[in-house]
Amino acid sequence: MIRVVKGNRRRSEIIAENSAELLILASASTARAALLQGAGLAFETQPSDVDENELKARMKAEGAEATTSALAELKARHVAKQAPGALVIGADQLLDCHGEWLDKARDRADAGDQLRLLRGRDHRLATSVCVVQDEACLWRFTAAPRLKMRDFSDRFIESYLERAGDAALGCVGAYRLEGLGAQLFADIEGDYFTILGLPLLPLLEFLRTRGIVAS
Repeated sequence: MIRVVKGNRRRSEIIAENSAELLILASASTARAALLQGAGLAFETQPSDVDENELKARMKAEGAEATTSALAELKARHVAKQAPGALVIGADQLLDCHGEWLDKARDRADAGDQLRLLRGRDHRLATSVCVVQDEACLWRFTAAPRLKMRDFSDRFIESYLERAGDAALGCVGAYRLEGLGAQLFADIEGDYFTILGLPLLPLLEFLRTRGIVAS
């Protein structure tokens, strides 16, 4: 089912009124939807149903950035087939810790294992976004912010997971940087929006070229 999210139309001097092209986010991510909504965009969401694991396994040798770029396009193309003429935004993110890729934690024990693996070390969040219309990929962008966790104790991990609850299971690495997860880190290099799962600023720049965002 497509869920409609309306942007703030009162900000017409910033957000162009453009009903000619429908904008769809091909993702179930509440964080990505919140970023687009916060930027004032009017869009619909339609999560894609693709086999991510098969593509990840096939592209592991090509690296995280190539894999997220391919996954973002695959998701967008899947939804674009169901929405002729719409601009479909696909996005994907992988946590790469020195060649080891992490998925969302299965349970609290798995979240603890991920945090013990990441503590005191740096990792990259390969993050890609693309825009597909019908059968054409109109635009794509990939970045890989670097994050380093501090060397926290096992006791801190247990306390953190107790306080974070299910939120720790909804993202790779068992953290949400916009919340309690900020306490896990010693250093961050890269764009904040990209870390949250969507390279928002480059995406907005592309949407300006389509007249969806005022320039």
